[in-house]
Amino acid sequence: MIDVADEATAPQGGTASPATSTLVAPAAGRASARPVAGTPGGRRGKGSNLRRNLEIAFFVTPALVLFLGFVVWPIIKAVQFSVYRWKGFGPLVDFVGLKNYVSVLQNEVFTDALVHNLIIVVASIAIQLPLGLGIALLLNRKMRGQGMLRTIIFVPYVLAEVIAGVVWYQLLQPKYGVIDTMLASVGLSGPEQGWLGDPAYALPTVIVVLTWKYLGLAVILFLAGLQGVPEELYEAAQIDGAGWWQIQRRITIPLLGPTLRTWAFLSMIGSLQLFDMVWILTGGGPANATTTMATFLITEGTKRQNYGIAAAASVILFVVALVMALLYQHFVLRRDTQVDTPRKKAKR
Repeated sequence: MIDVADEATAPQGGTASPATSTLVAPAAGRASARPVAGTPGGRRGKGSNLRRNLEIAFFVTPALVLFLGFVVWPIIKAVQFSVYRWKGFGPLVDFVGLKNYVSVLQNEVFTDALVHNLIIVVASIAIQLPLGLGIALLLNRKMRGQGMLRTIIFVPYVLAEVIAGVVWYQLLQPKYGVIDTMLASVGLSGPEQGWLGDPAYALPTVIVVLTWKYLGLAVILFLAGLQGVPEELYEAAQIDGAGWWQIQRRITIPLLGPTLRTWAFLSMIGSLQLFDMVWILTGGGPANATTTMATFLITEGTKRQNYGIAAAASVILFVVALVMALLYQHFVLRRDTQVDTPRKKAKR
C-alpha cells in the first residue's frame, strides 16, 4: 500500500519514490512477457496453429473423401437416375420428371413392401426388446458358465447374413429339413408348401429368423448398460424393502432408457434396409408375401432393368429412413441430451 506522506514529500519533476517504482516494475515486467505480433514468440504461436490444422486435415481428408465417394455421390446419382427412363446402358436422354416416383407409389408391390417393412420394424422391437432385456438381466447375475452363455447368444449376430440365411434355408426345407423332421418325430407336421413357401407362414418365419440373428446385439447392448448401473442403488432399494419387479421398474429400466432407445433406433433403421436375409430365404416371395423395399428395388433394377424405377424406390427408402431418424432425434435423442432446465433457471 502506498503511503500518502511519501507521495506528498516526493519532489516535483524528480524521480519517483521507491514505493512507486516498486509497484511499476512488476507491471512493466508482465507487459514485456507478452509476445508481440511479428516477434519470434508470435510467429511460433501461428506456426503451431498451422501445424495443428494440417494434422487435422491430414486425418480428416481420407474419411471425407470416402464419405463423399461412397455416400454423397451415390445419393446424387440415384436422384439423377430417378428422373430418367433408363435401362442401364447409354446416355440419360429420356427425361420423365417425377413419373418414376408416381409409378413406384402406385405400385401395389411397393406398398405391400412398405407394409412388410413396418411389420418387421414393429415385430422386431416388440419381440427382441423384452426377450433381450430378460436375457440380459439373467446374464447380469453371477453364475457358472456366464461367459459361455454370452458367447452362445452373441454368435448368431457375428455370423454373416449370407451364411445364416443359407443355414436357415436348409433347416426350413419341407419334409427333409431339420425343422420338419423334428416335428414329425413328435407326431406334428409343418405347412404342406413349407415354412418359406406358404404365404401365410413366410413372413412370420422370416421374423423368427431375424430375431434369432439379431437378438445377440440387443442382449450385449442391454448387458453393457446394466453393468453401468451402480450397485449402491440396488442395495439401497433392497434395504427399503423394494421387491425385484419394483427395482427393475424404478431403477433398472429408467437408467437403461438411453440404451434402449439407441437400440430401438438401430433396429428400426436396420429393418427398413433389410435385404440379405429376405433375399436368401424367400427372394421376396411367395407371391410377394415377404417383399421389402430393398428387395423391390433390386428386383426392378437387376431383373427388369428398370433402373429409373429402382432409383426412385431407393430415394423413397432413403427419405423414409431419414424422416424416421430426424423424428427420433427430435423426440428422443434431444430428451436424452438436454440440460436440466429447472436448474439453469434457478441459477439465474
